[in-house]
Amino acid sequence: MPKEPLLEVNNIEVRYNELLAIFDASFKIEAGQIVALVGSNGAGKTTILKTISGLLHNTKGEIKFLGSKIDGQLPHHIAALGISHVPEGRGLFGKLTVVENLLLGAYTRKSELEITETLEEVFQLFPILKERTSQKAETMSGGEQQMLAVARGLMPRPKLLMLDEPSLGLMPTMVDNVIDVIKIISKRGTTILLVEQAVRDALELADKAYVLQNGRTVLEGTGEELLNSGLVKKAYLGI
Repeated sequence: MPKEPLLEVNNIEVRYNELLAIFDASFKIEAGQIVALVGSNGAGKTTILKTISGLLHNTKGEIKFLGSKIDGQLPHHIAALGISHVPEGRGLFGKLTVVENLLLGAYTRKSELEITETLEEVFQLFPILKERTSQKAETMSGGEQQMLAVARGLMPRPKLLMLDEPSLGLMPTMVDNVIDVIKIISKRGTTILLVEQAVRDALELADKAYVLQNGRTVLEGTGEELLNSGLVKKAYLGI
């Protein structure tokens, strides 16, 4: 019997008020994969992540996580199932310290010992955060804030980590750091759904990738296959 995908998005439609934002998007993610959603601004990538995490609701289609429908559930219920969303713009609490932001990320967990262990794991991955535990998030550089946002997303020990534009607004050296961190997180066993406008970087990272155009899935394949696709080369890589 075939193994159940970790996440399935099947023919979903999503509306902002009466405006149709997504009208036919489908993809699936197997446990352990890095899956990239790529497309231009306005293609619907962020909308899809918000719908998976329960911030928006699909009007058609279905979303299944570990074989069970999750569309329509409240965001904190979906988070408790093991889906962690690092939003575009980071969504940090600027007046709170680094460690306060991290502990807020662990609100679904009950064991103090496990939370402490995860904090140490996060500090190993992001040593700069250990040096800045008492610093307010709003006083950090953009790159440091992005690291904090990803670290907070790891605090619940998610089964699926969704990253929305993690390299946005960062210097090239910080982009390289973010890519390295994504690789490490993946090697440690966390499944990743990556939305990224740096299409080449995303496809080089991805085991599987999907191209969104105007609210629908138009192309899928391995990251390597899409890097060699005529459509992707012309539309997104300027080749």
